[in-house]
Amino acid sequence: MLIAPTEDAELVAPKAELTYFDAQSLSLPRPMAALDAWNTIMAKPMPLLAFAFRVRDAISARFGVKRIGGFSGKQQANLKEGDYLDFFLIERLSHDMLTLTERDRHLEVMTCVTTTDQTLTITSSVKTHNLFGIAYMLPVGPAHKIIVRAMLARLGKELMSEEIRL
Repeated sequence: MLIAPTEDAELVAPKAELTYFDAQSLSLPRPMAALDAWNTIMAKPMPLLAFAFRVRDAISARFGVKRIGGFSGKQQANLKEGDYLDFFLIERLSHDMLTLTERDRHLEVMTCVTTTDQTLTITSSVKTHNLFGIAYMLPVGPAHKIIVRAMLARLGKELMSEEIRL
């Protein structure tokens, strides 16, 4: 069940300085570590996401932005702060928090995955630095909200069917 988000997340900048902010939560049927939640969500990336990343990379590369390739679907374990999780740098990793960033000259992105009291929250914050960053976020911002909502709903269904099987 999607629920109102909590306030436990880290942000890329103070909220007043953000160009984009989104926080969405899901009630979990059992306790779960933040990295486990990320791995479960990313185990089966949404099919349209791969296409969206290819389009993003093709357009952004023309403006000097590095290609990120998208999500690999690989299950990750034994990670530490400073490692990469696909294209994201892991800035914080604890049992109940996974903070990921991607920074370039156009914008800074932070995704913070928290698991507190059987609530999973994905908080995304962006601070843009120039006109390209602002233009980039015009389509990405609304799409991101829809994608995260769909990922959380899919995870909720998957976890509930696991609970029913048990």
